[in-house]
Amino acid sequence: MARPSKAEVLNELHAEALAEFDAIQSAMHDERMQCLEDRRFGQLAGAQWEGALGDQFENKPRFEVNKVRPSVLRIENEYRNNRVGVVFQPKDGAPKDQLADTCAALFRADEQDSVADEAYDGAFDEAVTGGFGAFRLRGCYADEDDEDGEDDQDEARPQRIRIEHIPDADSSVFFDLNAKRQDKSDARTCFVLTPMTRDEYERRYDDDPTTWEKSVHKTEFDWAPPDVVVVAEYYVVESVSETYITFQGLEEGDEREHAESALEADEGLSRELEATGYKEASRRTTTQRRVHKYLLSGNSVLEDCGFIAGRQIPIIPVYGQRSFVDNVERCMGHVRLAKDAQRLLNMLLSKLAEISSMTSVSKPIFTPEQIAGHTSMWSNDNIRNYPYLLVNAVMDAAGTEALSGPVGYTKAPEVPPILAALVSLAEVGLKDVLGNPQEAEKMVSHVAGKTVELLQRTLDKQAFIYVSNMAKAIRRCGQVWLSMARELYKQPGRKMKGITALNKPMQVELMRPVIGPDKKAQAENDLTRAAFDVNVNIGLSSESKRQAASSAITGLLAVTQDEETRTVLGLFGVMNLEGEGVEDLREWARAQLVKKGAVKPTPEEAEQLAAMAQNAPKDPNATYLEAAAKKAEADAARAVAEIDLTAAKTQKTKADTIETLAGVDVSRQGAAIDAAKSLQELSAPQPSLDQGLGTSAPVPGGSQ
Repeated sequence: MARPSKAEVLNELHAEALAEFDAIQSAMHDERMQCLEDRRFGQLAGAQWEGALGDQFENKPRFEVNKVRPSVLRIENEYRNNRVGVVFQPKDGAPKDQLADTCAALFRADEQDSVADEAYDGAFDEAVTGGFGAFRLRGCYADEDDEDGEDDQDEARPQRIRIEHIPDADSSVFFDLNAKRQDKSDARTCFVLTPMTRDEYERRYDDDPTTWEKSVHKTEFDWAPPDVVVVAEYYVVESVSETYITFQGLEEGDEREHAESALEADEGLSRELEATGYKEASRRTTTQRRVHKYLLSGNSVLEDCGFIAGRQIPIIPVYGQRSFVDNVERCMGHVRLAKDAQRLLNMLLSKLAEISSMTSVSKPIFTPEQIAGHTSMWSNDNIRNYPYLLVNAVMDAAGTEALSGPVGYTKAPEVPPILAALVSLAEVGLKDVLGNPQEAEKMVSHVAGKTVELLQRTLDKQAFIYVSNMAKAIRRCGQVWLSMARELYKQPGRKMKGITALNKPMQVELMRPVIGPDKKAQAENDLTRAAFDVNVNIGLSSESKRQAASSAITGLLAVTQDEETRTVLGLFGVMNLEGEGVEDLREWARAQLVKKGAVKPTPEEAEQLAAMAQNAPKDPNATYLEAAAKKAEADAARAVAEIDLTAAKTQKTKADTIETLAGVDVSRQGAAIDAAKSLQELSAPQPSLDQGLGTSAPVPGGSQ
């Protein structure tokens, strides 16, 4: 049987993708429509009257007093004041790892260059308002505007990882129904729908515009929606077999492992291994997870993009509140439970406005005969303010005056008591659901700081679940980024920008050759071996942290008496100053704290301290003591040398004596030996008088 052609394979894949997406969208349609309606309700003018309520109040006043949006903004501001940061930790629990710090610096640089705050904030806003948001990671060329670069298929061109927002995620992002984890790390497939104008579609693809079916949309109050064509990005997780070859070097224990596909793609690598004496030692075959990407239109596969960088689907979901009910994933934001109370309040206020628009002044009622000839006076009375008004007397049949005053008066409309009660109940209901931010306005200047802090915590309790779910999404973002960085950041000698924990730029050189502790050459900043656990920390923004630190330092200064401690606290306060033009002063204060050992130095600061210590002038007292010690050491060495010299002279004298004796004839040797013995006895030390004569013997020349 002949193998199917590539076109036939892609057509079959397109049909399977259509069937799968139809099943996913059908199951999630009602839930995602509620998310979309919630976002419209909270953000679009007029959307709070969409549906049957708007039809009921057609041709009547329809006012909106949006109490929902300020509450959502308060939650968003709470998140922006408590950003989530990614932390790479060694899997063995080591407290410090240089490669982990390198990964963190590169991740922060990618966040900064791709304006990731925009992606995070957009996804968080959609999650808080509607219940579901998303952002993505994408590998792109570091210089996409380089016209002299190679074509787009050249994998050797340096790439960076970008973090981008996915707008309208509730109607654009769909994972397979078997994915149960919140971060969708267990998903097998993912669809991302991207709308574009027909002109843009025809410019990009040589194909008739056929849109991908998208049923989650709503256009009420959108009088002229754009005419768009929807293209689907289809991500499929596949299992791919890969063979790895281990090469043995000339030295024992020197081994290198490379994928067979990498060796086939890079002939230079094979030649390098052969030239340096590496021989193939073993092979192993493993099954790896890879992600295949396709672009689909309504009737065909527009493009087979192949395997993308990394082994994870690079789409990050963000949830407001999430649960599973009847095997269907449910999610909602901060708006949904407040919609009915908000609608009721709008309806009541509109009814009150309608009632108040009617006349509230009692007007006299006259017969035509009474007002005849005086209509101008009555009409202009509110302008001219006449001192009196005239009416005609009414005569009866007998010719006598029957009526002189108004027949009656109009009645001002009355507000039904139940209407006022409902307005109060609607206000209370909204405060119960959205919180009561007015409590913060009741704080006065003399309230204790702890009381203010507790009150603020009470106001921000509703934001905790949203910030926590955002932290899970950022953690997943770090995992996907690390998986992509292992494949994109591996060019030896490539210099990349990193951002330190102090928000300072730094340079990272990939695969930099260094000498390791074992005196062998190794590659520093080798991200291909970066295997870390990814965690997050949630904290105040840098500005809020500095304000909190300044407040704490002020309190400590009031109770601290030690001068050195006060000096250190004062420097800490200067280091946390806010404002324009104080950057140099903050850096000076940090440098002083580093010198005092109160702040842990960065690697660069540690090198500067070592250089300063080496070049610093010595203390005069220390110099004097060092010279005195050297002088004493020299005197001791001189004394030892003199003793050795005396001993050498003595030995030489003995040797000369023996040589002289050897030259005397035998007849005279006896006399010479006797003379030598006599000389030796004379040179020997004599006993003291006390030892030889006793203590009672008189000492010559002395007193007894």
